Amino acid sequence: MLFGSQIHDFIAWLPWVRARREQSAMRAIVEQRRRMMTDEEVQEQSALIIAQLEQMSAFQEAKTVLLYYPIHHEVDLRPLLTKYEGQKTFLFPVTHRHSMEVRPYDGEDMMRKGRMGVPEPQTETYTGHIDLILVPGVVFDNHCHRIGRGGGYYDKYLAKHPLAKKIGVCYSFQLKKHDIPHLWNDHKMDRVITPQKTIG
Repeated sequence: MLFGSQIHDFIAWLPWVRARREQSAMRAIVEQRRRMMTDEEVQEQSALIIAQLEQMSAFQEAKTVLLYYPIHHEVDLRPLLTKYEGQKTFLFPVTHRHSMEVRPYDGEDMMRKGRMGVPEPQTETYTGHIDLILVPGVVFDNHCHRIGRGGGYYDKYLAKHPLAKKIGVCYSFQLKKHDIPHLWNDHKMDRVITPQKTIG
């Protein structure tokens, strides 16, 4: 029978606890490096990612695309909004306390900061089919595993949309050659795009 510190030690060594701690440590290191990027670097590297994305049939054939609003120097995919206006329906996430919904983009004047401080559309909730989900992340690996911001919003949402194509985007330093820690409910991407290459 386990008591006191023995129980604590036992819990600490459970695989999922170790994995989460390793994820948190990796997230902190990579987040710090990303935040040190200049605006010019962000736009230059994002443009290279967009160029690769535009060559993919998953994007070319998609009618409905879920984007995200970049924060803290994340890859910026917003140029797609103007370039493909009228050709594709773009959606953005809206976060609640324990869940995420999506709403159509209808211009910057319809965006307001949400509970996480990230701009969100003030349009009606979208419940239809989504062809392509472009997923932000802090760390990815060569097997398309992903470590996100830590809230679990995307993993819960992706579980509800198994038929949608899922493409992660990141800078080269965010893609690790070794397997990153992941759990059963951490969703893999179909592909991951960096400025230099595409995985998957």
